[in-house]
Amino acid sequence: MTLFHSYFVQFSYPFKQMEPERCFESRNTSCLKSNYPIPLRVTLYIIFGVIIILTVCGNLLVTFSQLHTPTNYLIFSLAVSDLLLGMIVMFPGMIHTVESCWYFGDFFCQIYMSSDVSLSTASILNLSFISVDRYYAVCQPLLYRRKISVNVVLIMILICWSISPIIGFGMIFLKLNILGVEEFYYNHVVCEGGCVFYSKPLSCLKHL
Repeated sequence: MTLFHSYFVQFSYPFKQMEPERCFESRNTSCLKSNYPIPLRVTLYIIFGVIIILTVCGNLLVTFSQLHTPTNYLIFSLAVSDLLLGMIVMFPGMIHTVESCWYFGDFFCQIYMSSDVSLSTASILNLSFISVDRYYAVCQPLLYRRKISVNVVLIMILICWSISPIIGFGMIFLKLNILGVEEFYYNHVVCEGGCVFYSKPLSCLKHL
């Protein structure tokens, strides 16, 4: 469950019915479904849809802009990661959040979570490299051209896009996020119709 989804559930609690249905009524192992009123769901779909469109279109403008400096290469890399987040992660995440059920199957759930972690990691690494670039540009301008060349920036981008999928897809498909808590995860967290990113450190922080 994403952090955004958790906040949404808390915000929309007054709108829930007292006895929620299940995502799959014929299965006792199915997750509980929160039935939000249709006007609220339509409103949320419109809001989330606008956000997704703005995210995709805004980053498309950046990706098609001309690149002249090392900084722009890093900004381009950041735009690509955010663009892919908008296209791959945000749309199914919108449906999952509003419907409170996952209808796309277990395998696509793994792809979805892996993509979310990978692209979020890529965005964080890109921002980190941009901060390094700006540090030299502002604090050590005389060393900037020697320290931050196009080749150095390309190595940064290569590192970013090499590490991110290893972290994202490796963690999910090798089940490293539930290492040591497998029994609790399968007995108390997993249910049909759910797509939950669970990790022991995050679950501990949630209960602090």
